[in-house]
Amino acid sequence: MSVDAKTIEVYDARAAEYARQNKDLEGRNGLLGFCEALPKGAHVLDLGCGPGHYAAFFANRGCLVDAVDASLEMVTLADQHAGVSARHASFDDISGTALYDGIWANFSLLHAPRADFPKHLATLHRACKPDAMFHIGMKLGSNAARDTIDRMYTYYTEDDLLTHLMTADFKIDHCEYGNSPGLDGVLADWITVAAHA
Repeated sequence: MSVDAKTIEVYDARAAEYARQNKDLEGRNGLLGFCEALPKGAHVLDLGCGPGHYAAFFANRGCLVDAVDASLEMVTLADQHAGVSARHASFDDISGTALYDGIWANFSLLHAPRADFPKHLATLHRACKPDAMFHIGMKLGSNAARDTIDRMYTYYTEDDLLTHLMTADFKIDHCEYGNSPGLDGVLADWITVAAHA
């Protein structure tokens, strides 16, 4: 099972704070490039949708959005956006074949245990339609550890992350890099990868 109970407790307890901190999406992490590559009326999975800001952005652009999160409080917040119907689900609950024109996994899979990461990527690739867009955001590093507010993270080097993606048959388009504080207020190096199935 890929859900860490303490991590979910933190997100449940601080969902409103997280929503306030992450509401400004302009220019964020390849969002516009991802959307522009989608076909009209695209079916998009927002994996780990949090408070639903990205899901709402996709819905406002005419996409059919599946928004899922393991935190019930995040699902409640996401449901408040017009055009978004979020459901409570973990990474393990994702299934299906050739469903999505795009999958947005923005800083969600970093909470999955390292041993489960390959199977999650394989499941997501299977859920993609041919040439579907895939976006993933991860914090950079090489270990697994809890942050200062008790969320569990699994970190990857860039080379390791790209190897995992290619092993799952994703084709890498480009990467972006940054350094910014998270909910814990600590600066962290991160990478986003734009790829396709």
